[in-house]
Amino acid sequence: MTVQLSLVPGVTIARARRALADAFREAGLDSPELDARLLAGHALGLDHTALAAQGDRRLDDRQIDSLRALTMRRCAREPVARILGVKEFWGLPLRITEATLVPRPETETVVEAALAAVDRDGPRTRALRVLDLGTGSGALLLALLTELPNATGVGTDISPQALDVARGNATSLGLTARAEFLSCDFGADLPDRFDLVVSNPPYVKSGDITTLPPEVYRDPRCALDGGPAGLDCYCAIAGQAPRLLKDGGHLVVELGLGQEASVAELLRSNGLIPAAARADLAGIPRALPARVATMTP
Repeated sequence: MTVQLSLVPGVTIARARRALADAFREAGLDSPELDARLLAGHALGLDHTALAAQGDRRLDDRQIDSLRALTMRRCAREPVARILGVKEFWGLPLRITEATLVPRPETETVVEAALAAVDRDGPRTRALRVLDLGTGSGALLLALLTELPNATGVGTDISPQALDVARGNATSLGLTARAEFLSCDFGADLPDRFDLVVSNPPYVKSGDITTLPPEVYRDPRCALDGGPAGLDCYCAIAGQAPRLLKDGGHLVVELGLGQEASVAELLRSNGLIPAAARADLAGIPRALPARVATMTP
């Protein structure tokens, strides 16, 4: 699709933002005004308040060229987060790269379900060990560590490049001393046991990947591909979880659409006790909690 972008020499910031929003609307994007604000702010080095306050300021040719380039990238369906290199998750600014999945709002449901499980067992201030399987940018682990002040945790991933991103995010958030990142296939090489295990595993059916929206299709295939039925990674996690969890420990995994029953049965067949899934804001069952039964002497 060819999109018209009207940015004449000397255009004001306010007019440029409107032109970007019009171009994004013409391209059929879902949030044209928001995208225009974020990309204009990125190009000009201005936050939301400054963009509004300086709306009458005129742009030079270099700034106009920068806005044109960003607009073309977005109209080609490159996600705003990938253009910016940063995505907010649980209120935390996380750096992302081509090696990491873009954290999505629905994944915050996993954080909510995990914290609810923690709260049922005692205060959040107690010492806990947290494990994030397939950590990517570190989103789940780092969000949980910000809510659990005396917890420490481990994030695993098979991608060294993703682990480098996660370590950088931990450093920028001041969590380096409490977060460790290891290269392994989920929890296959871990000798430790944890109070809480979380994961947003690849769960898209292999045959469905090419049908994903262009913004999602740009994510690393290894972070999307869940095998022919979308369940391969759940099988691995279900098999490892009883060994990784302490007695009475909790597992929370993200679900794809329509996967609750199948994943619950996988967990049940491996000795875990699943609960009802927690729905995301769209009403879709998104986070499935399960626990290990407490052993009695």
